[in-house]
Amino acid sequence: MKKFIDNLPKIELHLHIEGTLEPEMLFDLAQRNHIQLPYQSIQEVRDAYHFTNLQSFLDIYYQGANVLQTEQDFYDLMWAYLEKVSSQNVRHAEIFFDPQTHTHRGIPFEVFLNGLVRAKEGARQKLGISSELILCFLRHLSPEDALKTLDQARPFREKIFGVGLDSSEMGRPPSLFKEVFDRARDQGYRVVAHAGEEGPAEYVWEAVELLDVKRIDHGVRSIDDPKLIEYLVEKQIPLTVCPLSNIKLCVFEDMTHHNIKQLLDLGVCVTINSDDPAYFGGYMNENFYATQVGLNLSKADLYKISRNAIQAAFLNGDRKQALNAELDAYYRDQESGN
Repeated sequence: MKKFIDNLPKIELHLHIEGTLEPEMLFDLAQRNHIQLPYQSIQEVRDAYHFTNLQSFLDIYYQGANVLQTEQDFYDLMWAYLEKVSSQNVRHAEIFFDPQTHTHRGIPFEVFLNGLVRAKEGARQKLGISSELILCFLRHLSPEDALKTLDQARPFREKIFGVGLDSSEMGRPPSLFKEVFDRARDQGYRVVAHAGEEGPAEYVWEAVELLDVKRIDHGVRSIDDPKLIEYLVEKQIPLTVCPLSNIKLCVFEDMTHHNIKQLLDLGVCVTINSDDPAYFGGYMNENFYATQVGLNLSKADLYKISRNAIQAAFLNGDRKQALNAELDAYYRDQESGN
């Protein structure tokens, strides 16, 4: 099954580029930019990656982002991620970035965006992996700050494909951000939002009804509301599930208790993604491995999850058709024993 997963064509739809900052690169960039870290070794960094909830992770996540200072830093970060997942047969990635994490540190918008875009375009040419950028608003900050960030992004509109909503969920319902999402849609952005990870199923309802999102990031708490599940199935609103992340952040006790298989069997358009792989123990293949083993997923299940990801991606019809043809051919070949 590992070989089947290794060679399975994949799409990643839930990935925070700041969450791909591996400890080795953290130390390299800290040295490059003359930043003092509170850690003495790479192992000490890894030892700190034991989280009790989302907030305990975010505290370390934002601390790590401080080493990102120059356009080259952001280029190196993006290139390392795309090179890694290209080797795991990821064909397309839709990548979150958090402007407020950087602008609040005094990093100009064009510095981080130009670095990310340069790596994205280079990877398309040299590695054959396509990608798009999704600007995320930090929900622990004010809706007014989100509106300011959307205004800051205006000169770079052609480089940013969509907008999303991330960071600490509890007590920060999607409804707080309705105005900025209305404006983003008016400006032509595709819209997604984190909801129903630590927050309740009601947050998923708010995201789809008030923000009019086309995908829900996480969404595993949707299972608590049967009417919501019916709605997600009827409308085929995708959930970008991140299994290893959910275990690391104690959303589920262990992988055998994860509900992605249950959601899949109910007809929900679930996908597998890595979220913040440097912190949560793995990229796409590792998430597929762990989920397959923990829930005894069949090849048909894994094929369906990959097909869901193609359906959920913000790609044009021709590109989706080509990816579906590649996936279908691979699955037929595997099923025939070739």
